[in-house]
Amino acid sequence: MSAKTFYGFEDILCKELKKINAIDVIKSNRIVHFKGDKELMYKANLCLRTALKILLPLENKKVLNYEALYKFALDFEWENYFHKDSSFYINSVCFGKYFTHSLYVSQRVKDGIVDRFRKLKGIRPAVEKFKPDIYIDVHIDKKSCTFSLNSSGKNLNQRGYRKKTNEAPLNEVLASGLILLSNWNKKDDFLDPMCGSGTFLFEACMIAKNIPPNLNRKHFAFKNWNDWDQDLFINILKSLTKEIKKRSPKIYGFEKSTNTFKKADFNIKNSNLSDFISVSNKDFFSSVKSHKENLHIIVNPPYGVRIGTELDKIYSLIGDTLKKNYENTIAWLISSNFDALKKIGLKPSMKFKIYNGKLESKFLKYEIYRGSKKNKN
Repeated sequence: MSAKTFYGFEDILCKELKKINAIDVIKSNRIVHFKGDKELMYKANLCLRTALKILLPLENKKVLNYEALYKFALDFEWENYFHKDSSFYINSVCFGKYFTHSLYVSQRVKDGIVDRFRKLKGIRPAVEKFKPDIYIDVHIDKKSCTFSLNSSGKNLNQRGYRKKTNEAPLNEVLASGLILLSNWNKKDDFLDPMCGSGTFLFEACMIAKNIPPNLNRKHFAFKNWNDWDQDLFINILKSLTKEIKKRSPKIYGFEKSTNTFKKADFNIKNSNLSDFISVSNKDFFSSVKSHKENLHIIVNPPYGVRIGTELDKIYSLIGDTLKKNYENTIAWLISSNFDALKKIGLKPSMKFKIYNGKLESKFLKYEIYRGSKKNKN
């Protein structure tokens, strides 16, 4: 199988896969390949925090042109995996000079599938873009074509807890990966001082309490496959639920916008996690750390791409607030605005290159202790 992820999270995903007993784990660019049985596939969809989707490769073949691609799709035994009355959708990615139009690749594969079912069953399955039963992935690299079933369906960042969002919401898989990359010890309190609709808070809570990120997700595409095993799936859910921890450190957020704060507060109450997550309608820049113990902060400030703001002033205030009011704090910040980052005025002790969507970003670590000095350079 293969698990897709974001750039920079491949090593974390490898560790996650090994933790659920995947074997032959091999990382590549934005994807990790592994082996396991049906039980592991179900667990991967439920438990992996940094996976976007889990693919089950079916067949690989060399194809020279679109007619050969059609013949490949026509000859493959799709009926072993789904029914004639199942709806399906094809996502295609192609690289090289032989196949340059992903939509036409999908079209020819679709033609082969429906012609095969029509010939064998006398009826063809329907194509459905928005809520298909079956998700098919086609990957062509030069002349090498791979058909896969997407066992997840919609991407696994759609956990189901975030009912209301603000503008430019943070991807849940990205948020979870950043928390894991920050090496939070799950003992120190966790703060997101510009929490938006609460994504970092939810992901931190699930990490601390060992809650599988997709435990409450209603739909996975593998439930529509011919070999769907409901009893096995229910037993896995029961086993995972027993491993959830009863306690967590304090996980809280600030949100200056009253409208956005209400969305975050609604999401927390709707998720039944209000005993572990809290959010306050307050401005981080007027806040002071309430205790002397260590604190872990992750913040996703405005970048100036989709949310217009006075960035230099905001980033300068972030640095000043951390230095003056947040002693004994590890603070991590992600941003694609490299010029604004220079206004923080603190020297990062660690940095990673990350992509937030298509935006190349930096994920920076700042250690704030007594006597921390602003970086004058």
